[in-house]
Amino acid sequence: MNQWDIFLAPYKQAIDELKIKLKGIRKQYEREGKSSPIEFVTGRVKPIPSIIEKANKRGIQFDKLSEEMYDIAGLRMMCQFVDDIDIVVVLLKNRKDFEVVEERDYIKETKESGYRSYHVIVKYPIETLDGQRFILAEIQIRTLAMNFWATIEHTLRYKYDGDYPPEIQHRLERAAEAAYLLDEEMSEIREEIKEAQKYYSEQRSELR
Repeated sequence: MNQWDIFLAPYKQAIDELKIKLKGIRKQYEREGKSSPIEFVTGRVKPIPSIIEKANKRGIQFDKLSEEMYDIAGLRMMCQFVDDIDIVVVLLKNRKDFEVVEERDYIKETKESGYRSYHVIVKYPIETLDGQRFILAEIQIRTLAMNFWATIEHTLRYKYDGDYPPEIQHRLERAAEAAYLLDEEMSEIREEIKEAQKYYSEQRSELR
């Protein structure tokens, strides 16, 4: 194993364990016949080039990465509705298997770019041959509309290194507003959507 493999192994372990646990929340809702606030969960360990680039930009030494870079382990929890995000945050804060150490609400305090999401930083314990170790991980909670916009913006940011041409910047701002309005409209008919989804699930179950 090289130095990076050794360093990242605990983060990969944390991601694997957290994905199972967070997906388990959705399964618990389903078993009880309740509508889940979680649509799906994804996770990844930040690629080595991205870690190096971010460390260089922020002047973080290699031996300080585990303390000063909180998103080496990253997860995303997708919700259908904006109101579901608050439910998920409460669920995370009430858990006993990790500790929420920081919250960043980019929904109420939308970034200038138009980015909207709710971030929590958790301190997660993993068991190793050398004993228990705590890993910092970032969990981003957002709607599907927020995620679509953020994914596109992230790609464009790399292409233009964050310095967008005026036309691209204008279109991103319009798209962010459109995503916000989509979330608002879906929230207005939330109950109708939930009833339709329940009916659809019941029909599929009967056909099996």
